Amino acid sequence: LEECLTGCHLVLVPAGVPRKPGMTRDDLFKTNAGIAKGIVEACAKFCPDAVLGMIVNPVNSVVPAMAELYKKKGLDPMKIVGITTLDVVRANKFVGEITGKNPNFINIPVIGGHAGTTIIPLFSQDKISSTIAADKIPDLDTHVQNAGTDVVEAKGGKGSATLSMAYAGARFGKSVLAGLAGRRRVECAYCMSDVTDLPYFAQKVVFGPTGITKVLPLGELSEYETKRLEEAKAQLKGEIETGLKYAESESLA
Repeated sequence: LEECLTGCHLVLVPAGVPRKPGMTRDDLFKTNAGIAKGIVEACAKFCPDAVLGMIVNPVNSVVPAMAELYKKKGLDPMKIVGITTLDVVRANKFVGEITGKNPNFINIPVIGGHAGTTIIPLFSQDKISSTIAADKIPDLDTHVQNAGTDVVEAKGGKGSATLSMAYAGARFGKSVLAGLAGRRRVECAYCMSDVTDLPYFAQKVVFGPTGITKVLPLGELSEYETKRLEEAKAQLKGEIETGLKYAESESLA
C-alpha cells in the first residue's frame, strides 16, 4: 500500500464485507474492524496527515475504534471521519419525491449516527422539508433510517447499497478536497465530537485546509426531533463503546 498512499491528502475507505440479510451490525464489526485496521495502520505510516473517509460498516463503532487507535499513536483523531452523506442524500431525495421539488435544492442535516434509529434527519431545519405536515414526519423518518436495510433485502443477499454510496462518497470527497484547497465546505459527518455528551456523533462539520476545522452545534430541534435524539443516543452509546473496547486491546503497528 505504500506506493498508493504516499502523499495522499484524502483516503476513502470503502473496505470490509457488506451486510447480509439477518446480520446485525455487531456481527459485522468483528469482521470489518480488522479489515479497517489494516488500512488505517498503513495510512498512519504513509500519509499520517491525510483525511480518512470511513465507509466501513458499522460506522458507529468502526470510527471510534480507529480514531482512538490514531490517538494512541499520537496522530490526530479528527482525521478519522465517518461518511454519513448517504443519509443526507436519501433524506433530500425522499423529501423531493413527496414535495415535487428538486433534491439539489434541499439540504436536510442528518445527525446522530449511521445505522437504524441513530439516524436522525432534522426535517425542521430545511425550508422545503419543514413544510411537510407533522403527522407525515415519523414515516418519512423511518423511511430514511431503513433505506439501507431495504436495499439489502431487495438485493436478496447479493450486496448492499453501492451506486448511491458511491455518489455520496464522491460528494463527501469533493467537499473535503474543496476545504483542503481553502474553500470552506459544510457537510454532515460522524467524528469525535463535543456537541452532545457522547464522544462521537454525526452533525454538520466545517471542512477547511486541515480537514475538519470545526464541529457545528445541532441548532434548534423540533419536539419530535428532541425525543428522537434521546432515543438515538441510548443506542449510539453502546455502539461507540464497542469501538472503544476494541481500541483498548489493539494498537497500530
